[in-house]
Amino acid sequence: MAAEVGCCTKYFLFFFNTLFWLVGLFLLGAGIWAWLEKGFFDQLSAVGALPIDPVLAIMVVAFVIFVLSFTGCLGALRENICLLKFFSVCLGIIFFAEIIAGVLGFVYKDWFQNQFGVFVNRTITGYRDDPDLQNIIDFSQAFLECCGGKNGVNDWENNVYFNCSSRIMINGRYFTPAESCGVPYSCCRVTTSTAEVVDTHCGYGIRTDDMKNKRADVVYTFGCVDKFEEWLKTNLYTVAGVFIGIALVQIVPICMAQNMISDIEAIKARWNR
Repeated sequence: MAAEVGCCTKYFLFFFNTLFWLVGLFLLGAGIWAWLEKGFFDQLSAVGALPIDPVLAIMVVAFVIFVLSFTGCLGALRENICLLKFFSVCLGIIFFAEIIAGVLGFVYKDWFQNQFGVFVNRTITGYRDDPDLQNIIDFSQAFLECCGGKNGVNDWENNVYFNCSSRIMINGRYFTPAESCGVPYSCCRVTTSTAEVVDTHCGYGIRTDDMKNKRADVVYTFGCVDKFEEWLKTNLYTVAGVFIGIALVQIVPICMAQNMISDIEAIKARWNR
């Protein structure tokens, strides 16, 4: 039987969890700062109407990382079986939940595809209501070279700022907003002449009947849902490699924690003889 806990296992777990504890602490602090900067507590009703708040999602992930890594760090340092078991069980649950989600996503691919389309359309509706959400949509459209959700540019009709029938009242009179019947600038095609200078007005009025024949020359017309699926198929090996890397990051500390638990239990059994 082992006479002492393996130093390599103990300090690997300690430094591994210390690193992720710092990452979780940084993300949590950044999330709280972002929340305060955009006045989250002053706009609870507006945020609640969105499909998901990006900062809230980051904070939840950061909190989970912070708690688990702190538990694993303290459990390794103090050689505490309860903390190590909590750490390994929680990581195991997350790992198997990811596997189940992946299997269900493959089996019910069509259902998840439809739900993803619904989610994207709801996100488009909330554009302009949250700066973080807006930045994510703009980045996605520019990176994937797409515009809108499943139905392309026409999905922006669901947003009040880009709706062709939008009207705003100023001094008792109704006016048509500049963005009416348009799309965000992130939908615009990037050319050598526009690569350095961003024209934020290039999508204005692009969905009007007058621009129908010129639309494809100015903006991307394919929806982001189809483009995202196409991107996944093209980068299948890269995506698979990332998921395998994430799995290893979870499996290795679980095995180390279980090995350390076995060493501690072996030592305790030796003492009780």
